[in-house]
Amino acid sequence: MRRSAKLEAALSLGRKRTLRVLFAAVLLYVAVVFLYELPFLSRWHPSAFFSSAANAVSRPLHLGADDRLAPLRPSQRPHRLPGLASGPAGLRLPSDLPRPLVVAGLDFRPLDATAGGRGPFSGLHKAARDAWEVGRKLLEELKAMSVAASASAEDENRTEERCAQSIVLSGEKFLELGRVMALPCGLTLGSHITLVAKPHRAHAEHDPKIRTMNEGKRAIMVSQFMMELQGLKAVDGEDPPRILHLNPRLKGDWSGKPVIEQNTCYRMQWGSAQRCEGWKSTDNEETVDGLVKCEKWIDDGDNTKEESKTAWWLNRLIGRTKKVSIDWPYPFVEEKLFVLTLSAGLEGYHVNVDGRHVTSFPYRTSFVLEDATGLLVNGDLHVHSIIAGSLPTSHPSFSSQRNLDLSAEWQVPPIPDGPVELFIGILSAGTHFAERMAVRKSWMRTVRESSNVVARFFVALHGRKEVIVELKKEAEFFGDIVIVPFMDSYDLVVLKTVAICEYGS
Repeated sequence: MRRSAKLEAALSLGRKRTLRVLFAAVLLYVAVVFLYELPFLSRWHPSAFFSSAANAVSRPLHLGADDRLAPLRPSQRPHRLPGLASGPAGLRLPSDLPRPLVVAGLDFRPLDATAGGRGPFSGLHKAARDAWEVGRKLLEELKAMSVAASASAEDENRTEERCAQSIVLSGEKFLELGRVMALPCGLTLGSHITLVAKPHRAHAEHDPKIRTMNEGKRAIMVSQFMMELQGLKAVDGEDPPRILHLNPRLKGDWSGKPVIEQNTCYRMQWGSAQRCEGWKSTDNEETVDGLVKCEKWIDDGDNTKEESKTAWWLNRLIGRTKKVSIDWPYPFVEEKLFVLTLSAGLEGYHVNVDGRHVTSFPYRTSFVLEDATGLLVNGDLHVHSIIAGSLPTSHPSFSSQRNLDLSAEWQVPPIPDGPVELFIGILSAGTHFAERMAVRKSWMRTVRESSNVVARFFVALHGRKEVIVELKKEAEFFGDIVIVPFMDSYDLVVLKTVAICEYGS
């Protein structure tokens, strides 16, 4: 018992000594830290902190040279200081200010001086010089245009045409308008267009567009017409896109049979044609709003009686009851009046002739109903009247406002002071707002994060005032557009390539 009591006393005494040593070490550490930091604390004044904070607010933020030469830029723009997001009244950071317009350095005056007053060297030279003269004047007007003038130009564009719920044109009036019916506000779901017309009798053609001439034949008999929905306001200086191309061919098709062909054409590139040749679409083929793409019809040369007898005997042998079915002929006949109704459904267009469904055509990408601002009817037929109904009563929003995402996330940083490893020049037209926005949101995101790669859009001027006004806003906001100072044209697209080389060098 005595030994255990002595052992406990020795252990408690050792614990007390350990605690005293640790406490002394802590006191020594605090004393050393206090003695070393005392000179700095004695020189600190609270007013110095607040004055430096005030100066930081009044000074704009600038990236240093080391930050500019960093291999990667941040994916987001530098944000304002916490609690000072809006800043003082009237003060904006440089990233919020509109960017100055960047204009390519193309100049045709030295080329004209080389000609020595003898006129242009070629037709292309003349077209380029004329486009540059017109573009230079437009550019001067664009630079001098104020924000108020831009807003008034947009208002004038929106109010210049009213949206009619229905339009009725006689055949004579339609011919006076150049066989084109204007649809100011396009189409919408449920809109319909009714055409009353009569196909002409087939005529001889020596150079048909829908069939290749056989050897020994001098001409073939052709009777066809087309009905097109066109985007008249989508482009300028080029053929308007064919949002729907409906082409009934009574005679003259390469197959030798009457057909109905439907297609689309976007920027002079035709899509894959949908041909209805008299055979009904199969059951496993996709439908359009529950309707087949092609209905069945018979031709005068078909052996329909033998086919009906064979089908009747097969049904009797299998044991099925006889079904009464009607075989309709091809819906268009020479010198015979027809009533064609084209309607816009949920999934596509539907064509009915004389009250019977004939064909349906699904909507395709890049074609919007409200962009169908014109109806063209041309070919071998006499138009009696055209009626368009259930049209939209409100003007569609301008394409740039519908497609542009004015977010600072898509703005490009300034071009670095030093050389870059790769420069990408992108050819673009003035009205390609959606295409440029798609590029910004896809692969151009990686370019913005790199200091060694730079990408810019090269856009020529447009003939419509409202387009160049929106283009100016887009260029000033995103900072990734280089204006090429000439009137845009497909024939002069090589000038954009020259501008890319000049800008990159």
